[in-house]
Amino acid sequence: MTTAPAQARYLQCVPFAREVSGIDIRGNANTWWAQAAGRYDRGAVPQIGAVMAFKATRAMPVGHVAMVSRIVNEREVLLTHANWSRRGGIERDVRAIDVSAAGDWSEVRVWFAGVGDLGTSSYPLAGFIYADKTPATNENAAPLAPLTIATAAVVPVAGALPADR
Repeated sequence: MTTAPAQARYLQCVPFAREVSGIDIRGNANTWWAQAAGRYDRGAVPQIGAVMAFKATRAMPVGHVAMVSRIVNEREVLLTHANWSRRGGIERDVRAIDVSAAGDWSEVRVWFAGVGDLGTSSYPLAGFIYADKTPATNENAAPLAPLTIATAAVVPVAGALPADR
């Protein structure tokens, strides 16, 4: 009998967002918004600790989720998330700006390491999922304590991320 070596896996956005936010939803990121209905409050206003739920797009067919780590102003937040700029990589406190015409957080641009600035693509959002049943207001929300997450070494996987993410 022969044995095959275990395949290395990389950290994905969903388990990372679940760990850092405390929001216990499973499945692809593009299902989080619907799954949160009735279980967690949802809305269009960023809150510290909330999960920003990205809709699926052609470039991101399973969507994306990221935790809001800081509020900069009413149209800019900092995100903590995984598997965005580099497969399996964790990024803390990276910029995301609301670029929606209505200023309603329905479309964002996110910092991308490949260009060292905001990427050139805009992404549609479903909204924000709040960790507590009743979300705090921005003025009263306390910053989250730093988290330590143990991860295995990142192993390159075939397939490329969109170049301008």
